Amino acid sequence: MFKKLLLALAGTVVVAIIVGGIVGIKLNQFEAMQTAGANMVMPPTPVNAFTVERVQWQPRISMVGSVKPVQGTMINTEIEGTVREIKFTAGTEVKAGDILVQFDDRIEQAELHEAEVALDWARLTLARSKELNKTRNISQSELDNAENEVKQAEARLDYFRAVIDKKTLRAPFNGRLGIRQISVGEFLSKGTPVVSLQSLDPVYVEFSLSQRHLGELSNGLKVKVSSDAYPQQKFEGIVSAFNPDIDPNTRNVRVQASLDNPDHRLRPGMFVSVDMVLAHSLDVLFIPSTAVLHSPYGDAVYVIEEGGTENAEGEAAAESGSQLVISQRLVRLGERQGDFVIVEDGIKAGDRIVSTGAFKLAPGMSVLIDNTLAPDFKLEPKPKNT
Repeated sequence: MFKKLLLALAGTVVVAIIVGGIVGIKLNQFEAMQTAGANMVMPPTPVNAFTVERVQWQPRISMVGSVKPVQGTMINTEIEGTVREIKFTAGTEVKAGDILVQFDDRIEQAELHEAEVALDWARLTLARSKELNKTRNISQSELDNAENEVKQAEARLDYFRAVIDKKTLRAPFNGRLGIRQISVGEFLSKGTPVVSLQSLDPVYVEFSLSQRHLGELSNGLKVKVSSDAYPQQKFEGIVSAFNPDIDPNTRNVRVQASLDNPDHRLRPGMFVSVDMVLAHSLDVLFIPSTAVLHSPYGDAVYVIEEGGTENAEGEAAAESGSQLVISQRLVRLGERQGDFVIVEDGIKAGDRIVSTGAFKLAPGMSVLIDNTLAPDFKLEPKPKNT
């Protein structure tokens, strides 16, 4: 019995020695890992950088507007009649004076011929009356009646000529026709719509401007117009007129800009975006919009600065080189244009800032500038897909 207890005690001692050795080894490993972690320096994080510069910028005001034709109308009939011939094709260009519709004018032509005969007879009668008046064989009243008959016949002839002229419907100005509203053989009443005619080059763009910008408004200011129908194209023009009064309901002034439209891309009634470039320029700091971190406490950017490396004890390293670190700065922002935003306060010209991916960083991080894949920031971007 005693011998068995000795064997059990010896086994326990051996197990304790083995376990103690394993625990000691693990403790040494943990201590070594902790020391290595304390001395470990994280590699710099690659970032895109942008150097802040002062630029001359012309402020602009953005509005929405509508395209208006310089001349545009729905052509209507001036008199009633039956359509004999349609001489235009929908959607084509026409010149002023081109015949569009010919109405049946056979009755009017007959009445015109009758009026011509009546005028000839009245003139013949007048000539005879003048001859008789020379020999006193006719009274002055009869001569006056003969002269009056001539005048009445001439007026009647002019009337039928005017009626026949209105039986021929012509284009009042150069432009592009729309969809025809009539058919051959159709009887049309006075005022019946026939076809839309619009002059497309040049065109007007009309928009409203707040009264607070009235002091900056003048004829000749440049405007840039864009439409979702042509997202990659800008149309340029100038302010040509604006109303002298302010709308009492909206406190806005109505402005009109003139634009060349040789390709007829801008159509009357089209909704467009308008940027009006003001005449004065400002000295501003522009930074990419993607560099700004927005938070409830304000807007901020990361500024890239040079800082010495430190060891685990916080002492400066002996190496003469330095690394780049980032610090967060609050900024006050102004207007935006394209990919940029104006910074009014918080940074200065020459500062280098992180231009993209700032949300993944933290103050004090070590960074490495790598602009290999940096975006091409533009004041007037033209994305391929919008």
